[in-house]
Amino acid sequence: RQEDARDRARWREMIGCGEQPKVKEGSCTEKHSVETPHGVLHVTLHGTRTTRRPAILTFHDVGLDSKSCFSPLFKFEEMQEIVKNFTLIHIDAPGQEEGAATYPAGVQQCSDQLKLCLHAHAYAVGVNNLYPSVSFRTVIGVGVGAGAYILARFALANPDAVEGLVLINIDTNARGWIDWAAQKLSSVTSSLAEQILCHLFSQEELSSSTDLVQSHRERISKAPNLSNMELLWKSYNSRRDLIFDRNSAFKCPVMLVVGDHAPYEDAAVECNSKMDPTTTSFLKMADAGGLPQLTQPAKLTEAFKYFIQGMGYMASSCMTRLSRSRTTSLSSSYSMDGSRSRSRTLSQGSQGGQMPPSPSQTMEVSC
Repeated sequence: RQEDARDRARWREMIGCGEQPKVKEGSCTEKHSVETPHGVLHVTLHGTRTTRRPAILTFHDVGLDSKSCFSPLFKFEEMQEIVKNFTLIHIDAPGQEEGAATYPAGVQQCSDQLKLCLHAHAYAVGVNNLYPSVSFRTVIGVGVGAGAYILARFALANPDAVEGLVLINIDTNARGWIDWAAQKLSSVTSSLAEQILCHLFSQEELSSSTDLVQSHRERISKAPNLSNMELLWKSYNSRRDLIFDRNSAFKCPVMLVVGDHAPYEDAAVECNSKMDPTTTSFLKMADAGGLPQLTQPAKLTEAFKYFIQGMGYMASSCMTRLSRSRTTSLSSSYSMDGSRSRSRTLSQGSQGGQMPPSPSQTMEVSC
């Protein structure tokens, strides 16, 4: 609790420390570099500039940037209905953006800046104070891997700033002694690029050496900012446990997503067991590998659309081709007094006429 209080205090200190570009209402793409006490944030805005809905805030995983992590998902045809109705804020961790310069040698000797970034202090600027002319009071966070951990930590420390979370490949636990020893051995026997690839992809994908794996292997191994990736990688591996349970979990709806046989499948299942089942959805995606937002954008878009509808937005959204081709049922409950207390279930299968599970249970889907 004291740690969370310190997190909030540091977060408040940062408000007002970044530049504040003027943003006009409308739909366009804008890029900004924002100075903070913990590094330079590279922020990209897409979609509409509306104050009536929360912004969608994304955070990428280690070895990726906002473009390589989220472009296939948010450029997917069926996702454009969401993009037209929300503002997208893509954040690149300091030194991780495309074309980033290598950190000076002095910074390489101390990764405290990136450790602070893992506490999500710097990213609060992008939530509440970076664009005051638009006034993003709340966000829907979408994070992958390390980004999921960052946004989860931010949501626990600042519950009023987050309306919903989509956490892909989340691991809320610190690395144990066995994991630490395995990581030490891997650092001796494997290159940094291979370590990161084992973090991103399933063993099946690595063994098959899919086109996606090969393209990311080449990109990471030849990245001019590889030493910056190493700092973020070490920082993520030194993360602390996120302390929560069903009685003191997130105050917003959460959708947990993981690919079947993904590296963090067990960690996501364990996280799901700690969550409040009335506000949590658990989506396990078959044939999705380690990065379902890249390999299965259609299925994830469909689930994301239902998640947003369950929060009370885009109620008149049309059905996508995916939902028309599958038997899909959705049950959502919404508090009419304005509180965001909801539960929803989704089932996808090959047989019709199946009733959805009880709204009091966590949604668990294999699709």
